[in-house]
Amino acid sequence: MKCFDRRDLGLLLLRLGTGGVLAAHGSQKLLGWFGGGIEGTGQAMEAMGYAPGRASATAAGLAEAGGGMLLALGLATPAAGAAAVGAMAGTAAVHAPNGFFAQAGGYEYAASLGLTAAGLAVSGPGRLSLDHALGHAVNRNWMVPAALAATAAATTVVVGARNRRLRRAAEGRQEPLFD
Repeated sequence: MKCFDRRDLGLLLLRLGTGGVLAAHGSQKLLGWFGGGIEGTGQAMEAMGYAPGRASATAAGLAEAGGGMLLALGLATPAAGAAAVGAMAGTAAVHAPNGFFAQAGGYEYAASLGLTAAGLAVSGPGRLSLDHALGHAVNRNWMVPAALAATAAATTVVVGARNRRLRRAAEGRQEPLFD
């Protein structure tokens, strides 16, 4: 057996950090930890334009918690990374009107988590992972574009439906002409 190198250790740290944060966010939604919960998150999702709210909260929670846990373990890395990318793309869509920086409510944080998850899906988990221990049975090269393409298609449909809902809700409202 070869010694683990810097790349393996770096990928482990990225997986543990990114996966841990995502798993915590998803658990908050699903399990009600830290002031979260599926009912309140569902209501918030509905207010953000994702409907039905409870189903949207469940899907987001599962993508974050499941994708995050799998990323941290380095198991099914292409699917785990893609799930996290989809969840963060949905989050970024909500924050995009506020600009880039998180300080102003922008999408900076969601983009960082999503891009890190995508990078891990593409690069693979390294040798300090369950994927490596299991002979990469659920981490084949073809799985990376398949998982990312499926996630891109699903995210496009979900965010597109949200945008149409928001546009319909805004129809007929007029901004004041003068302050």
